[in-house]
Amino acid sequence: MNANLLLLALCQGLFLTNNVTFIAINGLVGLSLAPVGWMATLPVMGYVVGGALSTGLVAKSQAKWGRRVSFQLGLLVGLLSAILCAFAAHTHNFALLVLATVVAGYYSANGQLYRFAAAELAEASFREKAVSWVMAGGLIGAIVGPNLASQSKGWFETPFMGAYVALTAVAVCGMVLMHFVKFPPVVEKVKGSAEGRPLSEIMKQPVFIVSAAAAALSYGVMNLLMAATPLAMQVCGYQFSDAALVLEWHVIGMFAPGFFTGHLIKKFGVIPIMGVGVLLNFVCIGIALSGTELHQFVLALFILGVGWNFVFTGSTTLSMTAWRPEEKDRGQAAINFCVFATMAFTSFASGALVTTQGWAWLNYGSAVPVALTALALTWLIWIRKSQPTTSK
Repeated sequence: MNANLLLLALCQGLFLTNNVTFIAINGLVGLSLAPVGWMATLPVMGYVVGGALSTGLVAKSQAKWGRRVSFQLGLLVGLLSAILCAFAAHTHNFALLVLATVVAGYYSANGQLYRFAAAELAEASFREKAVSWVMAGGLIGAIVGPNLASQSKGWFETPFMGAYVALTAVAVCGMVLMHFVKFPPVVEKVKGSAEGRPLSEIMKQPVFIVSAAAAALSYGVMNLLMAATPLAMQVCGYQFSDAALVLEWHVIGMFAPGFFTGHLIKKFGVIPIMGVGVLLNFVCIGIALSGTELHQFVLALFILGVGWNFVFTGSTTLSMTAWRPEEKDRGQAAINFCVFATMAFTSFASGALVTTQGWAWLNYGSAVPVALTALALTWLIWIRKSQPTTSK
């Protein structure tokens, strides 16, 4: 751990504070403003759709201006979008709220690259731990996000408007911290220099296919359940403070393992750790289907978070073997696009399923992406065993 990694970990924590607060309140604000109930999670969906639409633009800004400038631009957009969300809540404008969350997706697309940037701030032999430790910074979001949403929801007459206002301060703090992170300088491209392989060639590699699928599907199942939890708990008669507690433990599960996931990957290998993550996802679904008591919500979502951490940290580490240094921007953008596209679908599906079919069928549906992740890992193991000399 060095000063740059520490600062980036703090920025990751503030980024997750924004994400967790959005997850905690967007569905509920959407439910209060939406014309019909199944549209409640459209503001959650808007956030990830905006992220998907921004991946290419973010990749270009990273390549042209470097990590710090691009990250600062993302934080600025996060600040402005929070103001727009607050105004939309104040004016009871559902369409404007959805639009504001789409704009906020640009910040999300930037923040998703913090984990890749972490690998560039440490020695190559420390790469797995650097990624894992910076992701562990998300613990800040685990604690601050739900409590921020709970404590600030009554600041103004309009419910949850205060939470959006509070996120403007979070963005400002992120901009200050990011200013002091020293990233490697942007290498000027010499005219006629190698641009690397085409994206299509990079994406054909089994290691890329599996890492992209695992990243997207792990985020998909996590988002499917997490986005619906506040709505499901409201239907079950729980207070918002109870939902905030569940989300807090969920995000703790997502990022607390970051302190040792990198070590586990180094010791046991990336595929076995990802496999454990898949197994934990199945355990989460089993607990969620066993009942709707508060402790069942807490335990299920906590285990879901740990499973996500193992799969997503592993997929990030695995993906970095799929491209050369000059190819990283397009490779990372492609994987993040897959993640955001999957999250966009699951954000909509979560609201539609939980409001029309209920919590149980939502969990049955979430078993599908978990099973697909297991199949992808099995396929990669088979490929590597049948072609032992192939590393990608």
